[in-house]
Amino acid sequence: MLSAGLPQGAVPRLERPGPLRDRVYEALLELITTRALQPGQHLVESELAGHLGVSRQPVREALQRLNTEGWVDLRPAQGAFVHEPTEEEADQLLTVRTLLEAEAARLAARHADSAGIEVLEAILAEGLKAVDADDVDAAVALNARFHAKIMELAGNAVLAELAAQVDRRVRWYYTPVARQRGAQSWVEHREMIAAITARDEQLATGLMREHTEHTRRSYHARSKS
Repeated sequence: MLSAGLPQGAVPRLERPGPLRDRVYEALLELITTRALQPGQHLVESELAGHLGVSRQPVREALQRLNTEGWVDLRPAQGAFVHEPTEEEADQLLTVRTLLEAEAARLAARHADSAGIEVLEAILAEGLKAVDADDVDAAVALNARFHAKIMELAGNAVLAELAAQVDRRVRWYYTPVARQRGAQSWVEHREMIAAITARDEQLATGLMREHTEHTRRSYHARSKS
């Protein structure tokens, strides 16, 4: 077992294609993003290797890469720990997310077709079911799908590339407030769909900005509670 344990079924299966170090990296990043590995948790190479069914070398390489990217802190004479984001880090990322998502909503209102809107409606329905079932993991995943679909409907490849760079960190910050945001988040999603359907670019932009700001404030409120 890891020092703080892992939820049953949390360890992802390693897919065979690709270099082992990359697969281990993706597995550990997924565990961190979903908070199966909590901020501040001690990461022991031998324990991680045992969970993933690999040797310690690819785990060591993955931890070094995660350290470079800011997901893991390597402390001399202590080992590796999941990074604990500061208030400033969270605020900066979620502020950038607001800018990207608001522009995506505006462009989606301009370009979305009926098929795209139907996909948003389907994700909305699944999201409401996840909230009713108190399935936080599903709600977080569906929230990411909803925003990714709006980004796709925006039709701007550069914007999508920038959003992809922050997507996993957004999930990381959103997970602890997903239950707190609950059904209200999906009410806001429904309002965005209506604005996009009406091709109201100004309204879609404003709603998305408010929506992402609510998440940012919820994150800060949680950390101070």
